[in-house]
Amino acid sequence: MTDETPPKPPSAEPPRKRMVRAPTRGGDSGRGESVKVKTSKRRTMSSNSWLARQLNDPFVTLAKAKGYRARAAFKLTEIDDRFHLIHRGVRVVDLGCAPGGWLQVCVERGASHIAGVDLLPIDPVPPAHILEMDFTDPDCGPRLLALLGGPPDLILSDMAPNTTGHRETDHLRIVGLIDAAIDFTIDSLKPGGSFVAKAFQGAGTSEVLGRLRRHFAKVNYVKPKASRQDSSELFLVATGFKGR
Repeated sequence: MTDETPPKPPSAEPPRKRMVRAPTRGGDSGRGESVKVKTSKRRTMSSNSWLARQLNDPFVTLAKAKGYRARAAFKLTEIDDRFHLIHRGVRVVDLGCAPGGWLQVCVERGASHIAGVDLLPIDPVPPAHILEMDFTDPDCGPRLLALLGGPPDLILSDMAPNTTGHRETDHLRIVGLIDAAIDFTIDSLKPGGSFVAKAFQGAGTSEVLGRLRRHFAKVNYVKPKASRQDSSELFLVATGFKGR
């Protein structure tokens, strides 16, 4: 899909369970028996639901098989297969990089210099440089660029705030993080470079798109197969940075 037609909001119908098997080349057509989770007094109902979803998610299974730290790695691989953003010699910044799945993809696909940041501690992903700090700290941007050794060709943002449970508040907070990532991108990205950010459907997203369209040749909406269909999550892919 392109920037002309935003994806429709997720259906109100309950999500279908996915089978515990790797996705087939034709998509999710393969079927198997779903894994049922035994109830436990030690787990809440929401914990049981999360566990059942994880056990029946084919991308969780495939991530374990391929050695990725998170199913989110497949979101980036699908985006990169389509837009060809990561290749040998590129410099990449990964904002909100825990637990390291996107860093693994960048290394695997030949990025020469990689710097990531997250509030959470992350096990090393050589040769990537990782900072454990708040991206909104004014010192963070300069430190990332120093570790990178030059202006980035690609800036990735999988950042998401801690949720409050209030939908409008949570949406405004994610938009605030995207805006901060765009500020950093405009100040540091190499001309012709690209920017990828996780977003969620909502009113504030249109303002973010307006900013990106002023600075990039093309902006696309992407809903990777690895994004759960009941989630409002989508990714903004901006290519052809025009410079400041």
